[in-house]
Amino acid sequence: MDLASIKITNAAFILTMNHEREIIRDGTILISGNRITAITSDDTLELTPAQTTIDASDMVVVPGLCNGHIHVSYAHAVRGLFPDSLTREEYVSYVFRLQAEMTEEEEYYTSLLAITELLKYGTTCILDPGSTKFLDVCLNAYEQSGVRAVVGTHVLDRHTNIPLPMRRTDDAIRVMEDCITRYNGKCDGRVHAWAMPFSARLASKELLTAAKALADKYSTGVTLHQNFAEPNILRFVEEFGHRPVVCLAEWGVLGPNVALAHLTGLDASEVSEIASTDTRGIVCPAAAMKLGEAFASRCPLPEMLSRKVAVGLGTDSANNANCIDTMRAMYLVALVFKDGRRDTSMISAETALEMGTCEGAKALGLGEEIGSLEVNKKADLVLFDTRRPEWRNLINPVNNLVYSADGRSVDTVIVDGRIVISGQRATFVDEDWLVGKVDKIGRRLRERTGISFAYPWPISWRGMSPKNVRPQALNTNGETK
Repeated sequence: MDLASIKITNAAFILTMNHEREIIRDGTILISGNRITAITSDDTLELTPAQTTIDASDMVVVPGLCNGHIHVSYAHAVRGLFPDSLTREEYVSYVFRLQAEMTEEEEYYTSLLAITELLKYGTTCILDPGSTKFLDVCLNAYEQSGVRAVVGTHVLDRHTNIPLPMRRTDDAIRVMEDCITRYNGKCDGRVHAWAMPFSARLASKELLTAAKALADKYSTGVTLHQNFAEPNILRFVEEFGHRPVVCLAEWGVLGPNVALAHLTGLDASEVSEIASTDTRGIVCPAAAMKLGEAFASRCPLPEMLSRKVAVGLGTDSANNANCIDTMRAMYLVALVFKDGRRDTSMISAETALEMGTCEGAKALGLGEEIGSLEVNKKADLVLFDTRRPEWRNLINPVNNLVYSADGRSVDTVIVDGRIVISGQRATFVDEDWLVGKVDKIGRRLRERTGISFAYPWPISWRGMSPKNVRPQALNTNGETK
């Protein structure tokens, strides 16, 4: 056997997520270039040389996690800014006002910090649903970090109060096609470009059908937000005669290269259309729950899974759910339906892990390349350090991974055969410097927009007693005004 690039030895457990869901104890993995070339639990690879050897004693190895809906480019500069009391409409309005003010340089650094966090916590593949403004510049962050990504430019041609540019339909179609032809296959094939109409509510039938046609033409995909509140569903029915997903089916917009994000507010007829067309889905439990969207009752995830729909996980954004750790999404999705449906058989730990790995990859059209640890698949994998307290005792590694651990126990991350996280630190950027850089960007952004919110509790500052300080907004230096 030729010299391997990376050899991972003595792994306590390897959760392969292959078709049989095989778990290997005391395993070894060989990586050559960007592919897995061998996985075994015997000693046949003991003498096989490699350029880099990783001792994975007391580690659990899993496929790289997939985050199928993460607005990656703008949130970190103002993370934690918004109070809980904002409605979705208020929140979205503030978000896009802030993003509109961002420069190319600012969006590059905030994207790089978000990607750094995602990789450090084990997420190796992401889908950004079209919210990056300066893709040319931000593509450098994807290249530098080594992350695998699906990108695009979201477009809309129907009126909305959201501060986003509404385009003429022909212009919106041109933007989607330009994005696909320009970016699909970039970064040595790690970047895929999709058509991204914002939602069925904000895109015309012509724009939606054109997006599907582009995906078919270029062998790529389509994603759109599919989280309708009840009043919007009623308006959709009044205008088009059917519920949103039924209309998408009648218009020919559904199919295996389509991923609908959020999936709240669906009824049984819409689940049937999704299942019968082999359409894919992404759920974002933290974002839905934080915005009070009755996720357990309004998202028919168990029903979709029972119909063999491929559904992955997303986290939405770092100033919406505020948490972009895909591990936390697995944890939530394994809990909320048990409670909401009063049925402990709902969404097992094993199912949650499938959603974060093999099913998540399938939802992004990448199931043949990633999502499981198998010979000839891309070398995207995560090593968890189980010597930490939350992993003990290590009896059932799937239970520990989903219910006990989170991304903070990630030790090593490999994407496309490249080590991007080692010893819990990024190999591609000075993290401390990057954090400081984004902190300054956030201060400048708040100063330019004037957007701030009062603390609900009094804050003592520079010797002032809390009893003498009322809840106040912050100025751009982080001080009370």
